[in-house]
Amino acid sequence: MSKLTPARRQYLDIKRQFPDCIVMFRMGDFYEMFDEDAVIASRELDITLTSRQHGASAPVPMAGVPHHALESYVARLIDKGYHVAVCDQVGEPDGKGIVEREVTRVLTPGTLTEPTLLNESKANYLMAIFPFGNAKTSQWQKAGIAYVDISTGEFAATQLEGNAVGVAVLEELARLAPREVLMPEGWVNDDVRLPDGIHLTPVQDWTFDYDGAAQLVCHHFQTQTLEGFGLRDMPAAVCACGAVLHYLRRTQKNALAQLTEVRAYSTSQFMVLDQFTRRNLELTETIRTGKTQGSLLSVLDKTSTSMGARLLRQWISQPLLEINRLNARLDAVHALTRSEAVRETLRAAFKAFSDLERLVNRLMIQRTTPRELLALAHSLDAVPELRRAIHGMPALESLERRLDPCDDVRELIRAAINDDAPANFSQIGIIRKGFSQELDDILASSQSARDWIAGLEAKERRRTGIASLKVGFTKVFGYYIEVTQANASKVPEDYIRKQTMVNAERYITPELKNYETIVLNAEEEILAAERRIFDRLCQQIASQSERLLTTARAAAHLDVFLGLATVAVDEGYTRPILTEDDRLTIKNGRHPVVEKLLSDGRRYVANDTHFDAGAKIHIITGPNMSGKSTYIRQVALITLMAQIGSFVPADEAIIGLVDRIFARIGAQDEIHAGQSTFMVEMVETARLLNGSTPRSLVILDEIGRGTSTYDGLAIARAVIEYLHNNPRLNCRTLFATHYHELTELPNILPRAHNYRVAVDESGDEVVFLHKVVSGGADRSYGIHVAQLAGMPRPVIERARELLAHLERQKSDFKRPSFVQDLPPSGKPKQKTLFDEPPHPALVALKGLQVENLTPIEALTKLYELQKLAQETP
Repeated sequence: MSKLTPARRQYLDIKRQFPDCIVMFRMGDFYEMFDEDAVIASRELDITLTSRQHGASAPVPMAGVPHHALESYVARLIDKGYHVAVCDQVGEPDGKGIVEREVTRVLTPGTLTEPTLLNESKANYLMAIFPFGNAKTSQWQKAGIAYVDISTGEFAATQLEGNAVGVAVLEELARLAPREVLMPEGWVNDDVRLPDGIHLTPVQDWTFDYDGAAQLVCHHFQTQTLEGFGLRDMPAAVCACGAVLHYLRRTQKNALAQLTEVRAYSTSQFMVLDQFTRRNLELTETIRTGKTQGSLLSVLDKTSTSMGARLLRQWISQPLLEINRLNARLDAVHALTRSEAVRETLRAAFKAFSDLERLVNRLMIQRTTPRELLALAHSLDAVPELRRAIHGMPALESLERRLDPCDDVRELIRAAINDDAPANFSQIGIIRKGFSQELDDILASSQSARDWIAGLEAKERRRTGIASLKVGFTKVFGYYIEVTQANASKVPEDYIRKQTMVNAERYITPELKNYETIVLNAEEEILAAERRIFDRLCQQIASQSERLLTTARAAAHLDVFLGLATVAVDEGYTRPILTEDDRLTIKNGRHPVVEKLLSDGRRYVANDTHFDAGAKIHIITGPNMSGKSTYIRQVALITLMAQIGSFVPADEAIIGLVDRIFARIGAQDEIHAGQSTFMVEMVETARLLNGSTPRSLVILDEIGRGTSTYDGLAIARAVIEYLHNNPRLNCRTLFATHYHELTELPNILPRAHNYRVAVDESGDEVVFLHKVVSGGADRSYGIHVAQLAGMPRPVIERARELLAHLERQKSDFKRPSFVQDLPPSGKPKQKTLFDEPPHPALVALKGLQVENLTPIEALTKLYELQKLAQETP
């Protein structure tokens, strides 16, 4: 250690404190990384790996990034799941020793507050999961979950129990989509797999200890008991809360101040949507691209603020089961649909709104900039207009009360901060004159020097007779007098040459340097004073954070209601009627996303849906591409939209509240998990059969198509029978299938009914009408779909030939060749007692039209004839 340079020793001391982080060590204009950190950074950031000698030791691997580009490089490391400790220079070089440095920020995926690192329309959750049970056998008896978004101050916890705790945890992971998950390291093994995009951070088991966690929670909220938070009977949830607080203490100590409450919740408050259903219904992103465009969220999100966008995403992820809360939301949306003038006023007012929620929390962790304070004031300026716009609307009365303009905060910011304040603290001019006597005294003491310098240019022009003489300033050389080369002969003797330019010379004078010293020293004092005043101002405003956050959250709700009302009016949506029974009636329902994607003047074909006690299972048959999948999805989406408080795309909708939606649609391999398409299909189907209740809505599309025909048909029928006959289920079900044999089931299952997608046939032409009508289909029109897809004509003709043959003979699909059953051409001969029947291969050969065969078709026929000759005696 004695052979190391002072900088190397300083770095190693800091690295020992943050062994699990990539330490970015500020050295001049760069943040440097060393040793293994440098190797990782070089690989992940695609930057050059070099080395540096630190004393007598071997060269040390090193990689660096420019200080001004730090945020972009940190963002890339965070996206890959790394933790980053930013080590800054906190002292000034004095020539007597190493400059003082310390870690100023520890950044992990779930603890970000920097606007440049956050998605403004999505929450950034840190979650802790505490499995209670046997870690060796991974048997979960219960589980505690706590999650926090330190950028907004949201903090909540719950406890999950029952026979399917693991499934319930996965459902919460799918609902919240946290960026980072904490788990006890004793429970972390190869079997723990989190959904894509969620980073797992094992932490020491003792951080989940109940006694320590309970004490930490009470200490943080300054209470003697957990009863006030509803956590007394949730010990596993308390353990998870303690782990979250401990982790934040270690990584984001300043962030704890904004966590003013923890909300206990129950998953029974929300509709259950597992990860498969969320994906299959494309609620917030599409299956194909993984982007928001084309999802339900993209249609409903007409919000004007980032706060509103996050809240709407949250509502879509957790539909409600409380009819009173839902009707209150629908009342608010309905009130705003009745006045275009009110909507326009609100939209105009929201244009001035910044992300007030995150801005207030940055204020509390002392990371606010002068312009962010101005943005806070601009946002508060718009609050009175919001209140005036909704005044007199009973459905929005509670929001109007919660929209506090915080006039004292707004006036304080206006009085303190200059309208043209700089973006950071490297320049003076943040604080208004007259706000602080301390600052005004410093400004006054240097004003005469500033005035002298300001008048120097005119004075020297008169003295020298040089009309083009200029007085300027650079950070390197300070103040100077610039004279062009053409006027060099007029330069007075007291000018001292400082710098030679291409076309000019720069000079100083002893008097100018004297005044420069006064001004520059004063600027340092002004910068320091402005920073002190600004910090005190932020602390004063932060003391009103509860009022500010109440206003921010009320504004977010109003923004969501405004957005939903705008969509309802623009798209012709209607208000759903919510009930507590098991009805589900939709008149002229439409798919909210698909109807927006139609072009060329096409109109969406609306469809009706009706469930009641006597019609619980709808078996839907029809051609591929006729709209079966779209139809069953639209029923699920209309139901979900109603249960977030949105109007729906239908002429009429009566929705008996649904406790969970299960959607098994489409085929998707899970190669990374070693699961085929069929295995994924069976896993999803098993989950819906095991998790459904009589209040559930189940939509199934083409169950069994991933395996052989008879296996698939058997599974599909067994699933329908189970849904119909199991007394635990009897749930509303839409079952789309291409197995026409299943249309016979309503004859034996009284609560099953057949529906089909109508088709208009005219000769060989087929038109899909996309209209769902009563009855079952008897054809799939697969060959017509193949023709529409651009299949080669010979393939289409051959398929028609085989289809006609199979339909006549009802052949066994397992037979290797259908040729032996093809009828011979021409009239059959009359058999005699002694005549030998002609060989099937010969009959088939005589029926061939050789002149019309392509080479490939000829080879295929030859292969079939050979097989037929070998198999027929």
